[in-house]
Amino acid sequence: MIGHLISLKQLEALIWVADLGSFRKAAQQLNTTQPNISARIAGLEETLELVLMHRDAGSVRMTDKGSEILAVARRIVGEAETLTEIAGRADLSEGRLRLGVTELVAATWLHQYLRDLKATYPAISVELTVDMSRQLDAALGNHSIDLAIQNSPFVTAASGVIEIGQYPYVWAAEKSLADALAHAKTLKELMPHTLLTHARHTQSYIELSDHAQALGVPTTSFAPSSSLTSCMQMAADGLGVALLPRIMAERGAGADRLTLLDGLWLPSALKFSARYDRDTAPRYVAQAAAIAAATAQAFGHDPKPE
Repeated sequence: MIGHLISLKQLEALIWVADLGSFRKAAQQLNTTQPNISARIAGLEETLELVLMHRDAGSVRMTDKGSEILAVARRIVGEAETLTEIAGRADLSEGRLRLGVTELVAATWLHQYLRDLKATYPAISVELTVDMSRQLDAALGNHSIDLAIQNSPFVTAASGVIEIGQYPYVWAAEKSLADALAHAKTLKELMPHTLLTHARHTQSYIELSDHAQALGVPTTSFAPSSSLTSCMQMAADGLGVALLPRIMAERGAGADRLTLLDGLWLPSALKFSARYDRDTAPRYVAQAAAIAAATAQAFGHDPKPE
């Protein structure tokens, strides 16, 4: 038996150093210190009498044997996590989940999701990033986050994907302005007012601009913003008409001061997924993705495709 010679902590250190390319980042991920990570790797190398990685300035390169050992280490750690799942002891899983979500999630069901996640994995700490989807896409690609809950389109491929659902858009305004626009049926009828939209590079803004161009309507009244929450608050203050995901307009902060406008053109619904690297992520990341989908379903969204 070699259990007294090689530990799971050594194997976890090897995996995270290899994935993150940094002893410092691996230490942060495992809630320990860089000297501890160095000691674990050194101990593993001494036991195996192998050089597993080369430490170059600012980077880490696996040796050929190190890559072989790394593949086995992933399987061993994965099986250890399976053991706790079979035993119904997800509470034994420890680590850090680097979670990235978009503003829509943060403004609606994120808090419930964190409660649901904590109930299953009380020993997993969450490092949260709230950003636009394309930034989360890049962070997932460079291993800066473990799990991205984001909307398409995606540039970075992910081997682990759980579909969450669709979030349709709606036009919303403060009640008196909404009453004045109650019979509006075309984009042109909204144009005397400021149109509060998401940022220029987003799917909704691009589709809105294309629609306006097709109608021959100028876009001078468009007011794009990187913050949907700001758009929502400005609309609630009577500063314009906002194009928002319906779930935010109905259930976000300030929704009680908004009235929805019906019968107007709308861009495509946002399609959300929980995405991660199935080949390298700990098993709890996959479970965290599944919990996200369940939380979103319980909170309410439109699961039907267009």
